[in-house]
Amino acid sequence: MAQLRVQCGNIQNDHNLLSHNRKGPKKMSSLMEMKEVFLNADAVCFDVDSTVIREEGIDELAKFCGVGDAVSEMTRRAMGGSVTFKAALTARLGLIRPSYEQVQKLISEHPPQLTPGIRELVSRLHQRGVQVFLISGGFQSIVEHVASQLNIPTANVFANRLKFYFNGEYAGFDEAQPTAESGGKGQVISYLKEQFQFKKVVMIGDGATDMEACPPADCFIGFGGNVVRKQVKEKAKWYITHFDELLKELEER
Repeated sequence: MAQLRVQCGNIQNDHNLLSHNRKGPKKMSSLMEMKEVFLNADAVCFDVDSTVIREEGIDELAKFCGVGDAVSEMTRRAMGGSVTFKAALTARLGLIRPSYEQVQKLISEHPPQLTPGIRELVSRLHQRGVQVFLISGGFQSIVEHVASQLNIPTANVFANRLKFYFNGEYAGFDEAQPTAESGGKGQVISYLKEQFQFKKVVMIGDGATDMEACPPADCFIGFGGNVVRKQVKEKAKWYITHFDELLKELEER
């Protein structure tokens, strides 16, 4: 049997993370209540692709590997919630089959572009003593690169890990990671609440996988600054298109 190497990362692989009951509080009944939760949050969790960064990391990797169009359509369906996340991830990576060298070259030659306002928002949250986490269905190495630009510790990154053979060829992904599953982001938030005794946790993101993380998140803020997902825009009770809207909330209190 060929030996594998797993892309390095700091994701917790705790049984409690995978099996913890994701029951949570009732959804916020008003925008005012949601804003109060945001203003008093212990932790704010961000999706990464099309939220913290302008692009979808897996789509950029697909373009880099020459299969951009086919993978982009799969991403669109996955983010809309019409297929399970793991099924879409498996299919997309099966088309891309990225090597270790290709992933590293993508990061160095086409680094992810931060969404306007995110650097200032994260900095302000840090100043208020709020813990900031990145919870992503993307890939650990790319998300850690983003985290470093925002002064977010790698321990606060939860993302998927690619597997490679020792010759650098693609060998799959770590299917045990909760972020590889539909509902996985909620599992991560449940884990964070249990591990750190957070009372109020906010989830911010553009997709269906982000919205379904509330509960256990105490508040979900839909983000449409890079791409508008119809389902999220229609169902999210708090929907923004620029991070300045959240900065303004913080500055007014």
